[in-house]
Amino acid sequence: MKPNIILLVFLAVIWGDAHAAPAPTNSVAANRVLMIDPSSMPITTGRATLIIGALQRTNGVYSGDYRIKVFPWFLKNEKGRLAIVVSDASLAEVTHGKVATIIGTATTTGNGRSRHIDATATPADINRGKLKLWFMAGTTKMTFEPAYHFAGKETVTASARPAETRLVRYSPRQQSLSPTQTLAVAVIFP
Repeated sequence: MKPNIILLVFLAVIWGDAHAAPAPTNSVAANRVLMIDPSSMPITTGRATLIIGALQRTNGVYSGDYRIKVFPWFLKNEKGRLAIVVSDASLAEVTHGKVATIIGTATTTGNGRSRHIDATATPADINRGKLKLWFMAGTTKMTFEPAYHFAGKETVTASARPAETRLVRYSPRQQSLSPTQTLAVAVIFP
């Protein structure tokens, strides 16, 4: 009788472990990348546009490439690497619809100058929302307010090279068109 009780206790422990709640994982962090839309702001006699590439999360940090284009002052253009620290707690706040404060660093390619970045994420839903990013460029406070969304890694890979559209004009002789007709065809090359 004693071996049966031990066997039942052993089976109960195994069954309990098998049916226990799974360890909390954040599928947004583990399986998705952060996509940030381009955003612009006016500057003295021009416009600055912030373009951020797909950001992948590793050890609580979303990182990727960025560019700042300054029109008409193209010599002020900048590119480099962006690292935004999004802790598990901040990511949980965003996935629960709460505003989260985050920080990051932008490191310029070439001179290696680092710049501190502050941001707030305001989710619209679990997949998308608005960011407010600000940093100092010399004595000027630069503020950008892009939209963001999470995308699957396979979606980002497939869209890494945007489709190209070309207009092709066919001669009337090639397509048996009258001399006054022109055929324009949009061809999408992946």
